[in-house]
Amino acid sequence: MDPRAAPLLPLLLMALLGHPDPGRAEGCDLQPVTAEPPITLSYATSTVPRGCISSGSVGTGHEVHILSAEWSKASAFPLKVSVTPRAGGCSRPAVLVLLCARCSAIVTSPCPDLLIRTDARLSPGTTVALGPEPPVAMGEEQLLAWAQGAYGGITSYSKLRDPRWVQLRLGEDGSSPQDCIPQERFDAMPHLETEVFFHGVKGCSRGDAQSTRAAHIIRLQPEPSFPITEVNLSLSCPERAVSNQILILQSRANLTWSLSVNNCHIQFLVSGNYKIAPISSLLLPGELLPDTERGLIAKAFEKNYSVIASYSTIPASARVSLEIHEHEAVRRAPATTNPPAPTVDSLPNVLLLMLQPWKCTDETMEIVIARSHLEPIKDVVNITLRDISCQAEKNATHFMLKTPLSHCGTSLEGKGHANNELILNLAKGAVLRSVRVAFQCKIPRELFLRLFPTAAFEAPQMELEVNKEAFVQASMRWEDHPADLQLKECWLVAPGREPVLLVQGGEARGAGVAVLEGPPTGRGRKVWRFRFTYAVPEGGRVPFSATLKCKAGLQNNTIFEKVLEVTVKDSWRPPNNRGLGLATVLGITFGAFLIGALLTAGLWYIYSHTRPISNLQPVSSTAPASESSSTNHSIGSTQSTPCSTSSMA
Repeated sequence: MDPRAAPLLPLLLMALLGHPDPGRAEGCDLQPVTAEPPITLSYATSTVPRGCISSGSVGTGHEVHILSAEWSKASAFPLKVSVTPRAGGCSRPAVLVLLCARCSAIVTSPCPDLLIRTDARLSPGTTVALGPEPPVAMGEEQLLAWAQGAYGGITSYSKLRDPRWVQLRLGEDGSSPQDCIPQERFDAMPHLETEVFFHGVKGCSRGDAQSTRAAHIIRLQPEPSFPITEVNLSLSCPERAVSNQILILQSRANLTWSLSVNNCHIQFLVSGNYKIAPISSLLLPGELLPDTERGLIAKAFEKNYSVIASYSTIPASARVSLEIHEHEAVRRAPATTNPPAPTVDSLPNVLLLMLQPWKCTDETMEIVIARSHLEPIKDVVNITLRDISCQAEKNATHFMLKTPLSHCGTSLEGKGHANNELILNLAKGAVLRSVRVAFQCKIPRELFLRLFPTAAFEAPQMELEVNKEAFVQASMRWEDHPADLQLKECWLVAPGREPVLLVQGGEARGAGVAVLEGPPTGRGRKVWRFRFTYAVPEGGRVPFSATLKCKAGLQNNTIFEKVLEVTVKDSWRPPNNRGLGLATVLGITFGAFLIGALLTAGLWYIYSHTRPISNLQPVSSTAPASESSSTNHSIGSTQSTPCSTSSMA
């Protein structure tokens, strides 16, 4: 079995998963949550409802910053205000005017020359000097006029709604306008950042819903003026495990979500890539999610979550904080420290519920887990299902397991889902222990087509052999009323040939087609079987591929269609061999001739330039006489040498 690359190919997943039918969202109209909200949601932003900056305080004795905060509802948390100095340190006195209608606040700053004038009730932990209380019951215009008259200029003004904390950076900009004139939706970057509560939570449930499985949806609105690339989401849950909920995070597909999870056993559906920060920096592929309200609700219903516990649309933000509450739970202040990393026992649950490495058809369950994704768990010896005899095969890169839905302890009690457990056997030294992770595998509500070579219907294949019987099985799970599901028609389509109708209305059409008796219908699964022979006339061209198309439907005209692409195999033709054309044969012949000619010319050139020169001179017919004369001359010369010597002597 080849490993699936499900956790490694996000683009392929996007192409395969497609978009849910918005019609599934019918019967669920989002309404504002008027009771105690099931979540506490906040996000960081530098965009304030109204604000301004000016250079009016330059040359005066103080920087002057004004914060005016109001809340949609009473806040259970004290407002935290942190005032930080400019890059050069606390070199200039500053005044902070904080108006928040007698709210509870904590103000901290390392600057000793910061003076605060506020109507807030300052909590222990405040580290700044407290000045006289500002005038009360002033509108925006009167407030700015009062500050201008009292200090000679204003550095910044920000009106805040539902703030959780505020970070104010001191400093003046001499290039700013002289007067501070408030503007709507003012970008206060870089001198102010705040985290604000979101109170526009909506919810709904499907009218026929009996399930308690709930979905929380956060949709991040794109803002071209704020091009973020990563969102850090801090998630915390009740102390008791939340296993029947899902969090859907929708954003641009090229956004990365960094999830910091505290005590949450919850499933995720995420746009773009995401990573589980306390566990691993490994990026996991997300899913292409709809970008509409109805589409996201339909997606939740498609995943069998029939209650939309919360639906929130917030502006683009680099930091988001979400706390999921129990129903009727008393709201608690979220922890301000970083959430602890998952424990050794909870880590496999968190990781596997994030990865969701299982995939089901109407008759099989397949699980593929990359070893690299299990690195945070460490020491995984083997993996089994609830029936421990069903053990995953493993190689250097993956754990892999494929089983029928009727085996390995799988139960089909859930509507449209198969339930089982992954058992991870961990070894640390000589100690062996097991960790169980219960999961649900969604069974797609779609038509499946399989082609078999024999009537045993055991090993599906993707080849259709010419002039030989082929066996087709169409199947689908429909728990509601399986008897209403009927096979409408099946066609065989091949390039360059007329489509062939094989089955229509449950009856055979055409020569060589026969409808077969299928297995008994059970647990909402309907199976149809038939056989046919693909005949090609003698001398006819055999196509290299063909397409099986089948349609099943209900009495209400709901149609499910499936297409199966197969290759056509001719017993007289080697598979995947198209032969050589005339041009190819002529090209090969000419090339061989040219190479031979060049080799011959080359060998002749080498021979003609390397043989001895004497072989090129003409051969004389008096060669023996010449040879004798030469010899005599040589002897004479030799004999004359002594005489010459004697004479000299």
